[in-house]
Amino acid sequence: MPLFEYKAVAPSGETVQGTMEAPSVDMVVLKLQEAGNVPLQARESGAGGFSLGGFSLGRRGMNSREVGEFTQQISTLLGAGLPLDRSLQVLLDLAEGDRVKRTVAEIRDKVREGGSLSDALEEQHGAFNRLFVNMVRAGEVGGTLDVTLDRLSDYLDRSKDLKDSVISALIYPVLLLFLAAGSLVLLLVYVIPQFTPIFEELGGDLPLITRMVLAVGTVLQNFWWAIVLLVILAVWQFRRMLADAEKRFRWDTHVLSMRWVGDLVGKMETARLTRTLGTLLTNGVPLLSALSIARNVISNTVLRKDVSDATREVKTGGGLARALAKGERFPRLALQMISVGEETGQLDVMLMKVADTYDNEVRTTIDRLLAIFTPVVTLLLAVLIGTIVLSVLVAILSVNDLVG
Repeated sequence: MPLFEYKAVAPSGETVQGTMEAPSVDMVVLKLQEAGNVPLQARESGAGGFSLGGFSLGRRGMNSREVGEFTQQISTLLGAGLPLDRSLQVLLDLAEGDRVKRTVAEIRDKVREGGSLSDALEEQHGAFNRLFVNMVRAGEVGGTLDVTLDRLSDYLDRSKDLKDSVISALIYPVLLLFLAAGSLVLLLVYVIPQFTPIFEELGGDLPLITRMVLAVGTVLQNFWWAIVLLVILAVWQFRRMLADAEKRFRWDTHVLSMRWVGDLVGKMETARLTRTLGTLLTNGVPLLSALSIARNVISNTVLRKDVSDATREVKTGGGLARALAKGERFPRLALQMISVGEETGQLDVMLMKVADTYDNEVRTTIDRLLAIFTPVVTLLLAVLIGTIVLSVLVAILSVNDLVG
């Protein structure tokens, strides 16, 4: 039976840790709960970190992953009845990285001095964004800080899941592209040039396709550094272009007009916007404030402008669905669902349903695009390699004719 290491909070509020034999990590959590403890972390002895809900305090500071871990763990402790300062002390005891320890210590000290948790988070140099701080502040005002943090943890977890699913889906095609490019470079730089001395010794004019392939191989051999430099300059110029507000706006407009990519970007941004809005409204943040915060989570500047315009429309008494519809860029289904939510007085609930709907659609769209992309790349690679091999065969046959 495997041995597990665990960390938990005892009924007395003390942090306890130790080892336990159990068939699974779920059984460790269950045994700790039966003993009246609040489990925080559980992992197989000698294995990588695992924590309740998939979180554990990391070693590289308060990046987005550590913020998610911090949120989940403090919501667990507050939900178990521990005071806020004691919960922060427990997290400080569990922290392993120096930067994490320093951040949690500063938050704890601020709270012990009489400050609010939201104010303490706001002073952490942008580690906790406006969405996070405003939700915590709303939870403090409403007296539901533990519930708010739990919802915020769920929001961060769902956002991370969507991002991870997109990244995971792209791993295979990216590897395929690298392998394809590597195979072509290997053929052009190392294999094909081996035939050049043979062709030169036999003399005669080589076929056009062979001369073209040899020329490409020569360029790659002698001027690879220039190609790398051009790629770096192109990336730098592109990033510089995106830094200009007007050019970025034109680029984002072009992206949205692209047949498949634009649809995917629109769905992703819709899911991000509606989940943020729904989470804020559920925690008591007024709609106008929620819109002001939520528009900052949108990366596409065109859609962000539409949300800003919609905010001004709502401020004058207009409905959210109608205001967003004026930009004619958000999906019609999402607007209809939002309209229903406004009519029934359940806008926050409907916004979360819209987010779930478009999260699923994003995954489906990515799967469909990859289903097309993978065979296309494979076919293109086969054509290019076939062309290279054909160029050698044609040259050999041509030389044989000349010799004959």
